[in-house]
Amino acid sequence: MATGEILARKGQMVVMSGPSGAGKSTLCRRLLEDPRVHFSISATTRKPRTGEVDGRDYHFITPEQFRQLIREGAFIEHAEVHGNLYGTLRKPMEDALARGEVFLLEIDVQGANQLKLLGEPGLYIFVSPPDFETLRRRLVGRGTDAPEVVERRLKKAEDEYRERVKYDHVVINEDLDRALRQIRSLIGLE
Repeated sequence: MATGEILARKGQMVVMSGPSGAGKSTLCRRLLEDPRVHFSISATTRKPRTGEVDGRDYHFITPEQFRQLIREGAFIEHAEVHGNLYGTLRKPMEDALARGEVFLLEIDVQGANQLKLLGEPGLYIFVSPPDFETLRRRLVGRGTDAPEVVERRLKKAEDEYRERVKYDHVVINEDLDRALRQIRSLIGLE
């Protein structure tokens, strides 16, 4: 590979995972304020929720289209979740990396594990709440989930938390601005 090609490909993939309520979506939104960061828009077969826009929130496609894209090798990872298919498209990642950008994926632990097993190079960051009582308060404070859903999310958070050892870095989100500074430093955006 020529030196020019090496210099042209200096972008990096950054994978952020963590339990629901840890603050990873808020951190991702803040990272996107930097024009060097490109967010991965997942493809899904589920129907759009109220207010969701195709191409902004997700790429909404049919199950047949999704299966065709799998056959074509268009995804770097994909999974079935609650009867719907979700996947990260390869081309947007390759394009962002070629432009020297950060390609940011907010993805569940299952997807991150799949990427690691496939040997996808990147920086893997696990966002954690300071403790499970804080996580419970955050989930309840949202006011969007029934108590039994909050309990399911907390149980899943315990399972996800055990997976943190597979990540390059664990960022404890006790203070949002401090966690953001830490992530920006890890990525090299300072």
